[in-house]
Amino acid sequence: MADHGIFEGLHGAYPRALYRAMGYQDADFSRPLIGIVNSWSEVNPGHFHLRQLAEWVRQGVREAGGTPAEFNTVAPCDGIAQGKGMHYILPLRDVIAASIELMVGANRFDGLVMLCNCDKIVPGMLMAAARLNLPTLFVTGGPMVPGRIGEREVMTSDVKEGMGKLKANKISESEFHAIESHACPGPGACNFMGTASTMNCVTETLGLTLPYCATLPALHPDRRELCLASGRQIVGLVEQNLTARQMLTRESLENAIRVVLALGGSTNAALHIPAIAHETGIALELDVFDDLSRQTPLIGKFRPASPYTVIDLHEAGGIPAVLNILSPLLYVDLPTVTGESLRERAARAKPRRPEVLHPLESPLAPEGGLAILRGNLAPDGAVVKQSGVVAGMLRHTGPARVFECEEDLENSLEKTMIKPGDVLVIRNEGPRGGPGMRELSIPAAILTGMGLNDSVAMITDGRFSGATRGPCIGHVAPEAFVGGLIALVKDGDRIEIDIPKRRLDLLVPEEELARRRVDWQPHVPAIRSGFLELYSRIVTQANQGAVLKG
Repeated sequence: MADHGIFEGLHGAYPRALYRAMGYQDADFSRPLIGIVNSWSEVNPGHFHLRQLAEWVRQGVREAGGTPAEFNTVAPCDGIAQGKGMHYILPLRDVIAASIELMVGANRFDGLVMLCNCDKIVPGMLMAAARLNLPTLFVTGGPMVPGRIGEREVMTSDVKEGMGKLKANKISESEFHAIESHACPGPGACNFMGTASTMNCVTETLGLTLPYCATLPALHPDRRELCLASGRQIVGLVEQNLTARQMLTRESLENAIRVVLALGGSTNAALHIPAIAHETGIALELDVFDDLSRQTPLIGKFRPASPYTVIDLHEAGGIPAVLNILSPLLYVDLPTVTGESLRERAARAKPRRPEVLHPLESPLAPEGGLAILRGNLAPDGAVVKQSGVVAGMLRHTGPARVFECEEDLENSLEKTMIKPGDVLVIRNEGPRGGPGMRELSIPAAILTGMGLNDSVAMITDGRFSGATRGPCIGHVAPEAFVGGLIALVKDGDRIEIDIPKRRLDLLVPEEELARRRVDWQPHVPAIRSGFLELYSRIVTQANQGAVLKG
């Protein structure tokens, strides 16, 4: 019997016996053992179809002479968890990473295929891949096709914005019900450029998937062959000992950031990419996003910031076409799981649909989609999706309206108490103080639906969705819970936002702030028990990726 890890020699008898109970035979124990890490779930439409994808991957592994063994990890849906459930979502990213790390360590796989698709699952698996540093290949599940109401395309972002339109009496109950009923016609990730699609594009840019995996629709007929080929390819990666960290380098991570910036991707990438870098031992400061954004033109915009979906991006040539356009700005002599270099992958691609993907010579904007703001209100940084902000709100000074949590803001929206020009400050939503750094995408979308996203700004130590548009500034660090200046803001204080100059300032004299600080006490977190109590004690600030440190 070959020297083969967990099945080797006398000590391997016990694992061999237990695997026999599941139908494995002698021949299986001399082949590479491939862990199929599946995040299939009945509580997440982005993952609902992954059982079938896993079957195809398993078949490919066997065709290439490997032994597949599948196990699961959890897979939350950010959309379903909105509100109270959102406290748990970002912490689950690190639980997913830990669960995979521990399962793989216990079972001693030779290689891994990661099946994933959504907001926290993809980065959690990337973090695990970096920790484990085994031959690893990703199969992301692809976007959901849009729904239709007559000739109009609808998707999940339309549901959120429809809530605001309904509140503002811009649509009827029956119109809203039609949006709700048709927005999600089948499995797949949300079809706008939210965190799910952003991180799928990141994974392909890192070279960890087969070409076109990030944007191929979830139920497209080509998915079967993509999965079979991925299963076959992981066996080759094991034979070559091409490991994850060979593709998770400083250069590849900077490439991934540029792709996010060029496509107007989610602000959550500014949490997840530094967290992945942390697992590789690479210090990736938040300012890298801003430096690269100033050098990277915006070549694509997607729903809800434009009419185009992620499927339009696929039809325009997908991530290979994006790499082709951006290649003068990228590190291209980097490996991929197919054995070709990133240069070769980009060179073969042909950008199509120039209205979707613009050339570097005539971009949509000279800078990338994200900007990092600093100032006395965010000395350690804050993040805004500048590609989703109208020109008239890139600079804005207005009176603060302070809310101690998301629910307080939603109650105010119910009463339509928000006025044009207001700067809404929602605090105590940071990684520690929330706990869990909730996503405030529902309030932001309601404001958009109410027609206020062009006249009202939002600032929070929580975060926003990739679907958010308008001057929504998140990730304020330090957060209120640890004494950041956002904790001292009062109603009526003037706040100055200057995105071109990357400034976020509270216009209150220092002596007044000193008086306020004397009386300040930390807000009591909404949840003070179980895992979230532990999380609150050991999680870092947003500018450090909200990673866990004991």
